[in-house]
Amino acid sequence: MVRLHICMTCKAGLPVVEGEMPLGAQVFAAVSAMAVPEGVEVVAVECLSACNSGAAVALSAPGRWSYVYGRMTPDHAADILAGAAAYARAPDGLVPWRERPVIFRKQSLARIPPLEAAHV
Repeated sequence: MVRLHICMTCKAGLPVVEGEMPLGAQVFAAVSAMAVPEGVEVVAVECLSACNSGAAVALSAPGRWSYVYGRMTPDHAADILAGAAAYARAPDGLVPWRERPVIFRKQSLARIPPLEAAHV
């Protein structure tokens, strides 16, 4: 199972008007309103520590490379899910460049090796 983590507290460095949701929560709501690809679980998290580059999402799964992406908006919901679907199809988490949504090509903040990765 692949996990798509979405930061619910992310404000993307912007003030939040009282009564409105932070940008990260808006991204979560937009993604949750769509059909989630098979093999993908959407998980709300409190913070991904990408505050200066938010709203942030992350993809992870056992034995795979993990990724953190920033500068997401609710308008990116379909692309976020397309990227999660491509990640779910990649056994090692390494999605070929051309198969990644453009937002994932341009807005990657970090790539984290799996725990099982060989040491260099």
